[in-house]
Amino acid sequence: MEVILLQDVKSLGKKGDKVTINDGYARNFILPKKLGLEANAKNLNDLKLQKANEEKLAKEQLEAAKVLKTKVEEKPVRLTIKAGEGGKLFGSVSSKEISAAAKQQLGLDIDKKKMVMPEPIKTLGSHIIPVKLHREVTAELTVSVTEAK
Repeated sequence: MEVILLQDVKSLGKKGDKVTINDGYARNFILPKKLGLEANAKNLNDLKLQKANEEKLAKEQLEAAKVLKTKVEEKPVRLTIKAGEGGKLFGSVSSKEISAAAKQQLGLDIDKKKMVMPEPIKTLGSHIIPVKLHREVTAELTVSVTEAK
């Protein structure tokens, strides 16, 4: 029997795959647990339409990420923090503070979890922070940290 998988099944395949399995396995395990559907003409057509829709959504998300990348890279985010001698900050600048400043200054809602910062910023100056906007799109946000007077 041919079955279209609705979920990933460890020994068979991934979601959306069309696989051939034994009738008993399909009737007793795959179909009752809603892991798959019988591969008839209607279900195959629905699968094709669903995949086309998913591709369209993925393309739209990629385009939106590219547009956001240009907006992120246009202007720097400026932060003023108290600092001591030698440009050493009292405390540090975290991704949460950068995200809040980007929302306030640039009007961009950047998730703090998407910023790739191995450690917080602890010095004055200009810093480049990579921001993963999409699987294929990474923007570089410039953060300018200056001393508060």
